[in-house]
Amino acid sequence: MSEPPRLDRGHTEDLMSFLAAGPSPYHAVATVAERLEKAGFRQVVETDAWDGTTGGKYVLRGGAVVAWYVPEGAAPHTPFRIVGAHTDSPNLRVKPLPDSGSHGWRQVSVEIYGGPLLNSWLDRDLGLAGRLTLRDGSTRLVNIDRPLLRVPQLAIHLDRSVSSEGLKLDKQRHLQPVWGLGDNVRDGDLIAFLEAESGLPAGSAAGWDLMLHSVEAPAYLGRDQELLAGPRMDNLLSVHAGTAALTAVASSGDDLPYIPVLAAFDHEENGSQSDTGADGPLLGSVLERSVLARGGTFEDRARAFAGTVCLSSDTGHAVHPNYAERHDPTHHPRVNGGPILKVNVNNRYATDGSGRAIFAAACEKAGVPFQSFVSHNSMPCGTTIGPITAARHGIRTVDIGVAILSMHSARELCGVDDPYLLGNALVAFLEG
Repeated sequence: MSEPPRLDRGHTEDLMSFLAAGPSPYHAVATVAERLEKAGFRQVVETDAWDGTTGGKYVLRGGAVVAWYVPEGAAPHTPFRIVGAHTDSPNLRVKPLPDSGSHGWRQVSVEIYGGPLLNSWLDRDLGLAGRLTLRDGSTRLVNIDRPLLRVPQLAIHLDRSVSSEGLKLDKQRHLQPVWGLGDNVRDGDLIAFLEAESGLPAGSAAGWDLMLHSVEAPAYLGRDQELLAGPRMDNLLSVHAGTAALTAVASSGDDLPYIPVLAAFDHEENGSQSDTGADGPLLGSVLERSVLARGGTFEDRARAFAGTVCLSSDTGHAVHPNYAERHDPTHHPRVNGGPILKVNVNNRYATDGSGRAIFAAACEKAGVPFQSFVSHNSMPCGTTIGPITAARHGIRTVDIGVAILSMHSARELCGVDDPYLLGNALVAFLEG
């Protein structure tokens, strides 16, 4: 094949807009869908019959999206090349009965989602975003992207021990944000406010999935602006790169040996066990239906899956200058050093030697350097959608990503070159 299409350095600038547009998984997949539509993809509905036509298609389900491009002449047993990622990030989410408060303060009751760095949510201007489900079953995205809430920290004068013993937060009592003043807490106030902000009639919302977000915009950082600070890089950075790579490959022509796929799941941060998570049936159902829609049989499906490879792209840990001893002494990924290959022999990551060879070939084709990451032997290793995808679907899976600092903070930090380098590696991988 010819050289892969190149993503230019405007990719990182575009990432900043993508991060700002995705304060919830529902907003993130809506943004992905908008970009896919502009690239000529069309949405298919799961309750409709699918056809075997060529071109770009995608499925939306809640906070998840699966998109794929069928080139001209693709056989039913044509393998897939998948970029896997997730759309959710650790944060604070609104409880079913949100209206609370005391001592003249009006507050919103929140629950902790995933494993956020709780201190990063203190004394920060917060907005509110997510979706409202209306009485007719339809949904409406809502995004209050201005300072609306705040989790105020206790003044040091009232807790002198914080200097010597460190900050200790009670997850139930100390993380409830304030959003106004008043002695009378009225049930329904928050949802009524969101209905009015969304131009909906009062009482039209029957359900909600809402979460807090920092309203501070993504920004370049540093003397030479070599760094990028922003929210939800874990893992919208990979969703953005995967979307850009898929649309670039789809626009480069039909001479593709594989069917390129983007699978961006919800609920990775709490175990992936949902109908929109990687441990659910969504990906397998979409791939199998694609095979059958092109006239395939179970044998074709088995052949396609046996030749399929998935790159599970998620952020990883750059070496921290203040805590270098927490990293493996011979594996120190650096920002702007290219994407990282994640390895764990206990299968917390899905990479093996053959997977390494596939990723190395893609990076070489793209002219992109890459680094290796393993955890310090005395530190528990995190995990990703990679092992879940490999085990659930029998698909060879490789764990990769971009090295960042402040993972799971309300604002994270990466190098400005790494998103661009990751995107080009993904293009080369999807092209085969």
